Amino acid sequence: MAVLTSQQIGRYYEEYRDTEIAFTKDIMHTLALDPRQIYIKCTGNQWPCIINSTSFAKAKIIIGTKGSAFQQLARRDAPAVNLRYCFYQNDGQMMTFLISGKIGTISSYMNSRDLAVLEVIYTQKPPDDFIEKIGHLIDANANAIKRKEDRIVLTPDSCRKLGIPKEESIISIQNVPRHCILRDLSFGGAKVLLLGLPQFLKDKEVLLNLEFDEPHEIINLRGRIVSTSEVEGRKDIVAANIQFSEESVTLSYKIHINNYLTSVRKNELDASAKEMQNQADSQGASSN
Repeated sequence: MAVLTSQQIGRYYEEYRDTEIAFTKDIMHTLALDPRQIYIKCTGNQWPCIINSTSFAKAKIIIGTKGSAFQQLARRDAPAVNLRYCFYQNDGQMMTFLISGKIGTISSYMNSRDLAVLEVIYTQKPPDDFIEKIGHLIDANANAIKRKEDRIVLTPDSCRKLGIPKEESIISIQNVPRHCILRDLSFGGAKVLLLGLPQFLKDKEVLLNLEFDEPHEIINLRGRIVSTSEVEGRKDIVAANIQFSEESVTLSYKIHINNYLTSVRKNELDASAKEMQNQADSQGASSN
């Protein structure tokens, strides 16, 4: 994940302050969150808890109703608490955060008498590293909707920036693996080149294999070939446009695409600002 400036972190905080994310298995994997190291701390004690969701303003945790944690935290005059998060870094080291808060609403978890959901209202702004981690994820989800059809043409330069080591890949059509060449990618789909006849490929269900570096991972995306066309001069090669099934698009994939589109947008804005500054400098020199 690219290092963000304080301005970008501030934008995340202001724009997504109240956006809540639920800690699904996909999200915990993408964030490298260690659920075994999540604790709620209070009056010198700490208890393990399940983190259910968070925003930059509050979190929801799940604890048992029979233990001392619930007895302490469910009091009307419950003392201040600290919520401890723990994440793995790329080098294998742990990154932990303590966020101060107070207990808000309390409700049963799915009508259970044994489990309760406690709202932890943050009484301080979360650390910048926490805002960067969570904000990066929320931003990718938001742009996956707003910029779903923005296509990235794959060139050696764009592949390098995306962390894709090679344009060659594997696509399984009706469970039969076949070689293909990646031509473009978007949040919602891809274009690939492969051997075949257009009429026999259209509307077929596919599984596209994508390899990424930094960190190294293999992402498999299910979808359907929605259109095909012949490649000029090669009647044996087909260009196939794939529409991904929304439920198969992982958060990790969204982050890879979002990182690229965001960096391109930033470079465009920087170049535009530089050009405007150069024009202003030229006009100033002319007037002198």
